[in-house]
Amino acid sequence: MTERSILRRIRGTDTSDGAGVKLKRIIGQPGLDMLDPFLLLDEFRSDQANDYIAGFPEHPHRGFETVTYMLAGHMQHGDNHGNRGDLKPGSVQWMTAGRGILHSEMPQQENGLMWGFQLWVNLPAKEKMTEPRYQDIDPEHIPVVHPVDGVTLKVIAGHFGDATGPVSGIVTAPVYLDIAVEAGAGIEIPLPEGHHAFAYVFDGNDAQVAGEKLARSELAVLSKGDSVRIAGRDTPARVLLVAGQPLQEPVARYGPFVMNTPEQIHQAIADFRAGKF
Repeated sequence: MTERSILRRIRGTDTSDGAGVKLKRIIGQPGLDMLDPFLLLDEFRSDQANDYIAGFPEHPHRGFETVTYMLAGHMQHGDNHGNRGDLKPGSVQWMTAGRGILHSEMPQQENGLMWGFQLWVNLPAKEKMTEPRYQDIDPEHIPVVHPVDGVTLKVIAGHFGDATGPVSGIVTAPVYLDIAVEAGAGIEIPLPEGHHAFAYVFDGNDAQVAGEKLARSELAVLSKGDSVRIAGRDTPARVLLVAGQPLQEPVARYGPFVMNTPEQIHQAIADFRAGKF
């Protein structure tokens, strides 16, 4: 196996989105504008209701996919086509916005911890105007494996050994793993060699990624290769390991619209204003 190494390290920047939800933006900020096919990665975490209670009221999307992974708390999503669903602890929503929807995510709690991630994944030009669809996945449908002592993996997308994540039919062939490692435990994770990949430490003090210390709230952009080693250091840790096939296409972005040309952005705005989503 050709082991991946760390090419870059990125720390998130504090910002807000929606109706004022406080969050940490890791991808989609000046230090890392994107990592093809990944356009954005946000972590939201707070036990202060004022940081999240206003939620994400109805807003448009076109041309990409949003992935919400809830660790704690409860949100409800809905759209202008009548779709509704609950995002509870451990659940995942993989939404393919395609040609366009109006979508909302609103807290269903007034106190307590709200914690999770939202990842934006680009769509290729040929798929940008596809019909919208959802994959709402309850936690009990996500495989949990214990491949070695001290390591627990949740396989959300992609494969690990005989375990296959429940997310399917995604053109970028993503790998999305939640890896918990005890102190001193470690494992070599296979990854498709051509995929762009990142690791993000979201719990514990730090972890060892590709032989280097990676601090909590720090993202590592990984080099090419077909594996990466994830290990615990002095304390337990959890790491998101995500990889996807790069699209290598032009990207035109304007807020919640991601297309290939400025003209397509103008058309998206016109369609939105004309009520065609």
